[in-house]
Amino acid sequence: MDIDIRTFVELQGAPFITNTVTTTWIIIIVMFAASVSVTRKLNMVPGTAQQVAELLMEGIHWLVENTMGKDKMNFAPFILALSLFILISNFMGLIAVRHPTADLNTTFALAGITFILVQYNGLRTKKLNYIKGFFQPLPFLFPLNLISELALPISLSFRLFGNMLGSIVIMIMMYMFVPILVPIIGHIYFDLFIGLIQTFIFVMLTMTFITLAMD
Repeated sequence: MDIDIRTFVELQGAPFITNTVTTTWIIIIVMFAASVSVTRKLNMVPGTAQQVAELLMEGIHWLVENTMGKDKMNFAPFILALSLFILISNFMGLIAVRHPTADLNTTFALAGITFILVQYNGLRTKKLNYIKGFFQPLPFLFPLNLISELALPISLSFRLFGNMLGSIVIMIMMYMFVPILVPIIGHIYFDLFIGLIQTFIFVMLTMTFITLAMD
């Protein structure tokens, strides 16, 4: 386990492809292959893989419907993909691989996607009223409202990044001082529990921000 971002490929002496990038590619390829494998041949009597996939979709549909509303069910596929990517990334510590979410580049990219969706859907549904909202309740508050909006991707990315990087630091200390039993307990807490909680928080905030922008 290593805090540093190891560089596999350099371009003109600068890091170009790091272990974060390669791990992210592997996760994306595995998710894509799994989705193709499960959906390629759906059966009326589902097998184990199809049952798991259907259970995941039902859970996400329930979550989106109860958080965002029935009129926003089209966000369910995105929320499912976002949830699985962050969850798998957070669980990578279980196989002694550095979490991609412990890299600020990854978390900022994810938060950036949320930010773009918030702005796009806010403008799409409210049009000029969305822009007018930055001047409410008083016009001179526009700079503060704008700063508050721009802080969204920063707060989202640093929250996930900080928690996952902190988990790595604590696990390294545990391996240094109590290398036998305690790291097992640490992995259960920091990789499983914290990873699950941080996934839930990021996804819930994403759904909440999009809903607030649209309603």
